[in-house]
Amino acid sequence: MISDRHAQPRQPYGTAYEQMLEKVRYEGAYPTRDKADEAVRLVLAGLGRQLTGEERVDLAACLPLEAARVLTAQIPNTQPLTGWAFVKDLAARTGASLATTRWDTGSVFSAVAAYADPTLITRILHQLPTGYALLFGRAELTPAA
Repeated sequence: MISDRHAQPRQPYGTAYEQMLEKVRYEGAYPTRDKADEAVRLVLAGLGRQLTGEERVDLAACLPLEAARVLTAQIPNTQPLTGWAFVKDLAARTGASLATTRWDTGSVFSAVAAYADPTLITRILHQLPTGYALLFGRAELTPAA
């Protein structure tokens, strides 16, 4: 058996973050909590690169501390990505397939929506380019011409 004497033990998470991981694990059908944690960190870091202003601050205030830290540790991009470009960017960063990354994104955004007020999610969707509503499990409505 190979062991790493220098491996750091996993830091205990707060109860709220553990509950968030369980929700993501259930929604995404992940086999372990660690897989759910990987998805949460990937997707929230990506979202942190997209959100700015009050919506970013308000969302961080709704999330468990560990999730809020991942979100706010990112420097926002100067050019926000569409929803599809967001998924493609995350897939490129991890080497995962687009389908897997889309699944991860939907699973995490579902949990995020459970923590945030629906009006905050609406504000976030108004700030972001097109394509995010579907990732949050909402219809993508466009105004009539």
